[in-house]
Formats: sequence, C-alpha cells, structure tokens
Amino acid sequence: MFPLGAVLLPTMVLPLHIFEPRYRQLISDCLEGDSEFGVCLIERGSEVGGGEVRTNVGCVAQIVDAQEFPDGRWAVAAVGTRRIRILSWQPDNPYPVADVEDWSDHAPTADLGATRDLVVDQLRTVLSLQHELVIAGPDVDTHIDADPIIAGYQIAGLSPLGPFDRQQLLGAEDPGLRFHQLEVLLSDSESDLRRQLDLR
Repeated sequence: MFPLGAVLLPTMVLPLHIFEPRYRQLISDCLEGDSEFGVCLIERGSEVGGGEVRTNVGCVAQIVDAQEFPDGRWAVAAVGTRRIRILSWQPDNPYPVADVEDWSDHAPTADLGATRDLVVDQLRTVLSLQHELVIAGPDVDTHIDADPIIAGYQIAGLSPLGPFDRQQLLGAEDPGLRFHQLEVLLSDSESDLRRQLDLR
C-alpha cells in the first residue's frame, strides 16, 4: 500500500517520484510481481515517516512505466484500475501492508445516459471557465466514456476538486450517487469561477 495526500481514482494517471527507502522497495517488489499496489488517502498526518491516519477505501494502481535513477530513486507512472476496501492494516514490512478486497460499483438501476450527458456538460463549462481565467486544467474536449461507471470516475478526476471531495466520490455506492455528488460539486465550482470572472 502507498498512502498519499491525494486520491487516486480508476482511470486516473498517477506520476510518482519515489525517494523513501521503504517505497523504493515497494516498487521493486511490485515490478517483480504483478506491478500493482494500493493507494489510499492520508486523512491526517504526513506522507513521510509514517504514523498517519488513512482512509479505508482506496484504488489499485497499475505501474505502466518505471525508471530507476543511479541513486536508487524511481520515477513511476501508474494508472488507477479498480476500487478496493481496506479491511485491516498489517505491520509495515518495510512499507505499509493491508488486507484488501475489490469493491466493484453496483450496476446502475436506471439508464444514466441523460444524467451522464448533463454532468459532462457541467464539466466542460467548468473547464472552459478555468481556461478563461487562465487556470491550468484539462482540455475542454477531453473524451469522456459512454459507460456511466467509467465516466463518473473520469469526470471526478478531471474536475477541480480537493482530495476529500474526490474521496467522497471514490466511496460513492453506485454511479448514480456519484453523478448526483458531481452535479452539486461542479455547480459549486461553476459559481465560484463565475464570481472570479465578475471580479476581473
């Protein structure tokens, strides 16, 4: 496990600069195995040194590229693949280790196509306002998948949200609830960005 001060969602790319000896060992061990490790949010505390409070919902990261430097540091790129529940933490050995289970989204109970389209439009509005304010962000025309589960995670990853909002979205029981949460969060983001534009 790799606890971080950021939330990894399925479909998101995670770039990492690995310098702590225990996490250097984690990357080496992962590359000798299935190239996967778990990521969870640190609710309180620091990424360095241990002793932090961690969330019990996380995401599996699949290493897609890893480059080792002569001094032992690593530059790693990973992609979030699936959601997990952390059942219990084991003693660090030497890095954090946990018993986990996969946690799939419940299948939608209704057609979410129209809801998905509405939230995609909200996202594009927010990204357009960011660009107008010269705030760095994803491209307005970034492709969003038609599948509501994948789309919900993509929108959550592309939206200008803090880690605790993203953690709430990661933990949503189903894609319908995730879209509802995104509607509220994106509406708040749009209002804030429009206020900033009015002050220019």
